[in-house]
Amino acid sequence: MRRRAIIMVVLMVLQFGAIHSKPTTYMVGDEDGWDSGLDMEGWTKGKNFHAGDFLVFKYDSQLSDVAVVNQTGHDSCTLNEGAKVFHSGNDKIQLAFGANYFIDTVADLCAAGMKMAINATAPPPSV
Repeated sequence: MRRRAIIMVVLMVLQFGAIHSKPTTYMVGDEDGWDSGLDMEGWTKGKNFHAGDFLVFKYDSQLSDVAVVNQTGHDSCTLNEGAKVFHSGNDKIQLAFGANYFIDTVADLCAAGMKMAINATAPPPSV
């Protein structure tokens, strides 16, 4: 009887309570960081981003920043209402499920490619 109860609990945990894998932390731009010399949209290619993953933005805070914006802000290189701007030069931002948009608030830098859009999918389950 006890053995059957243990098996039932294990099956319920496997079926309903799968533990999600640990979030991945990505250094944006790899060793170059959040830099105007890189194609930031290109940097995202080939990576599988999941909700809960972290992006670390490293940059010179005297020259740059990073803002979390909506799609309109991303496409137009402007801050939308509710945008959140980071200034530390070493910002760690967690991805939300779905579309995530980032820009540099210096319009010329954003227009030159310091912006990116990331679609974060559901994290893969692991047991």
